[in-house]
Amino acid sequence: MIQIAISGVCGKMGRNVAAGIAERDDCCVCCGIDIHNTGEYSFPVYANITEIQEKPDVLIDYSHPSCLDSLLEFALATGTPVVLATTGYSDEQMQKIQQTAKSVPLFSSFNMSIGIQLLLALSKKAAAVLGNRFDIEIIEKHHNQKIDAPSGTALMIADAIISETNPPKHPVYDRHSVRKKREMTEIGMHSIRGGTIVGEHEVLFAGPDECISIKHSASSKRVFAEGSINAALFLIGKQPMLYDMTHLLAETD
Repeated sequence: MIQIAISGVCGKMGRNVAAGIAERDDCCVCCGIDIHNTGEYSFPVYANITEIQEKPDVLIDYSHPSCLDSLLEFALATGTPVVLATTGYSDEQMQKIQQTAKSVPLFSSFNMSIGIQLLLALSKKAAAVLGNRFDIEIIEKHHNQKIDAPSGTALMIADAIISETNPPKHPVYDRHSVRKKREMTEIGMHSIRGGTIVGEHEVLFAGPDECISIKHSASSKRVFAEGSINAALFLIGKQPMLYDMTHLLAETD
């Protein structure tokens, strides 16, 4: 039985991960970490990762970017693989993640949904075929409690498209102060925040007299929870490296 620790266990995603693990027979939650302990779990919940008494086989993080340093220190000190499912990391933090992955297996993805991975693949193919003749816009929608904008997934989609365009396109986040026509090298990035929208991402390819739209919509956070649990089990026994959803999908093909 794989022992999993959950960082941010009392948050919305943490609760979904705990619920998802409870329905499986190949893993269980050995402990949680959260400064806001709701006392609703049968397993121990610690305010700080340094207080953990258990020895988890893997840790899933849905906390906050400010917790990254302590998570990486724990991973290095104990050799515990970590699934980093939190979004909003800075470039400097991403460098720390890449450096730590040289010593311990880490899994990082801005979105744990398999459907999003398909959207990425389709967007890359469309960009390779249409990129020099079609304008590309990315529209993402999330609930009104989401802090970062654009979403990490939208940035991931933009990076995937840029990798397929020549000359490379570049993201444009705000046009309201620019009084000029749109350039072909732009990828427009648009963020919508409202209500309880779980997550919607759309890539629009607008060309002469026709438009192509590739869209993914999540109706429940459980989609992402299941993906992160699968990522945690995937990390067991892996060599130090920074893994992502492409590695997970390649192994399950």
